[in-house]
Amino acid sequence: MTLDLPELTHLHLLLNHIPTIGMIAALGLFLLALVAKSDDMKKASLGFFVCIALLALPTYTSGNAAAAQLADRPEGTQAIILAHQTAALRASLLLELAGLAAWFGLWQYRRRGRPAAWVMPGVLILALATFGFMAQAANIAGDISHPEIKATEDGGAPVVPIPPGGFFDGKRIEKLVKDLPWIWAFCETVHFFGLATISGVVLLINLRILGFMKGIPFSTMHQLLPWGVLGFALNLVTGMVFFVAAADQYIKNPVFHWKVVFLMLVGANALYLTVFDETWGLPAGADAPARDRLIAGTALALWFGVIFCGHMLPFLGNAF
Repeated sequence: MTLDLPELTHLHLLLNHIPTIGMIAALGLFLLALVAKSDDMKKASLGFFVCIALLALPTYTSGNAAAAQLADRPEGTQAIILAHQTAALRASLLLELAGLAAWFGLWQYRRRGRPAAWVMPGVLILALATFGFMAQAANIAGDISHPEIKATEDGGAPVVPIPPGGFFDGKRIEKLVKDLPWIWAFCETVHFFGLATISGVVLLINLRILGFMKGIPFSTMHQLLPWGVLGFALNLVTGMVFFVAAADQYIKNPVFHWKVVFLMLVGANALYLTVFDETWGLPAGADAPARDRLIAGTALALWFGVIFCGHMLPFLGNAF
């Protein structure tokens, strides 16, 4: 799979409405579940949030490719694009936090029968904030594609929104990382620890499902899942720093595109491992069903793909 900038731009146009519309649907289902006090609906809505958070990964990364494709646009349009990128980065990070909180709620449902008291209010607050910032990002994006609907002054050029600033300004983050080299080194260190944590959890759980370490009950392995998700969160934050600080090195590299695909599939596997019941209830010495063994083998192959693509970024592709 090799996608150039125009193809990535088209991909972004296909995906960019999914997080916003998905949040409307997930929020509606979540609120309905709270009113109906239905645990099944609550679990379904939490899973919905996790799926949207996974789909946000290619949506955000392809958006940077779309911005690069529009690099020759006038200065006013560039200011709108920068404002859109800032709002999108803020919304994407909040969405990932909402997805992580929703996943934790699902894990607690399977582990304890109900989530902690803070989970549902926390997911609701994060989801509402995410939707607000996503709506802002989508509104600014409309000015990029449809400048004719932007209010004008004296019949002149479209009024450019106030240039973004603060922590989520991609240009400012890029400059900060370049001016302070230790930030990249620190994030690389944290990224390594996150990678090691995820790798250990993925390896142990899936090997147990495949039939190794039969003396360990499946319920014990289930306790390791939060550590794996913690490692994923560390890698997500540090990976976003790398991407924002040097987006051009990633959006042009097909190896990175594969890494995003593998990450989404590994995340889907983690969601499945969190919620399925049949295997987690088995005692020590029991074998998992053939379906779950197949999924476990696939998960190990996918995680190998993530690691391989991450390590080969400087050596394969066409960006570094």
